[in-house]
Amino acid sequence: MKSKNILVDASAVLAVILEEPEKASILEATAGYEAKAPGCLRWEVGNAFSAMVKRGRLEEAESQAALKVFELIPIQEVDVDLEDALEMALRNDIYAYDAYYLAAAKKHRVELLSLDQKMVEVARQEGINLKEIQ
Repeated sequence: MKSKNILVDASAVLAVILEEPEKASILEATAGYEAKAPGCLRWEVGNAFSAMVKRGRLEEAESQAALKVFELIPIQEVDVDLEDALEMALRNDIYAYDAYYLAAAKKHRVELLSLDQKMVEVARQEGINLKEIQ
């Protein structure tokens, strides 16, 4: 039986790791799926943790523990066509990092799971399938 794939972005992964209110819905929506993401996910997650420490939302030890949790999540890295991503970023006035997720979802023909409303809006405009959470 062929497994189903889903592309997750940093907002969804961070919500799960940090026990945000959406965690249960995300886990339910992704049950039975293989998670995929572009390589930038690692750097975005690390950046988010450092920013949270800087802003006093997490203690340094908590950020280290959260990073260990991230490293346990089975997410397969997928490639991104940088030219397509840049064109999408410029066309939609979004950051390239956001466009990497969108371009990867489009290229690999998988649903995108994101809590970022701007990214969801652009995905709809670009004809990218979305995985909605309840």
